[in-house]
Amino acid sequence: MEGGNAVPELLELEVTDRVGILHLKRPPLNILNRALVTELAEAAVEAGRSPGIGAVVISGDGRHFSAGADVAEFQTMTVPEVHEYGTLLDAAFRGWADLPRVTIAAVNGYALGGGCELALAADFRFASDRATLGLPEIQLGIIPGAGGTQRLPRLIGPARAKEMIFSGRHVKAEEALAIGLVDAVVPAAELL
Repeated sequence: MEGGNAVPELLELEVTDRVGILHLKRPPLNILNRALVTELAEAAVEAGRSPGIGAVVISGDGRHFSAGADVAEFQTMTVPEVHEYGTLLDAAFRGWADLPRVTIAAVNGYALGGGCELALAADFRFASDRATLGLPEIQLGIIPGAGGTQRLPRLIGPARAKEMIFSGRHVKAEEALAIGLVDAVVPAAELL
């Protein structure tokens, strides 16, 4: 990250002409573990403080934006650790949602669970024609915990949001565009 003391291992920010492209760097699925979410929170603070950044595009390295939380890590957490992780997720995604810069999620491949919630925290969502978005947490017996239950209804309306959240159903790019979940769909090669 530009100008920071710590060198992020799971994120990379490239800034050109005041536009930052923030790459999630945990391919192939860019799963959100505690370390990556911590870096996301720190990156939001840094981007907000940087006068050299006017907009940020959030993207996942490889074929996918982010397939959500690291379920294996989640299953090893104690109850207090789960609460701490939820607080961290909320802080990170709130940081991006409240950033005083334009934010764009460039969604390629999967944006599921926490990945979808990260995309929902952006001002705009541009999807590749092979993107799939959804909040499948209910299939694990949990409810979206990083803003999805608030941000999704604002974008697509309460009835559609409830159907997606209660069923865990995924939507492909064209349906996401039709219901207002994404702002544009482009060929994958043209996404960034």
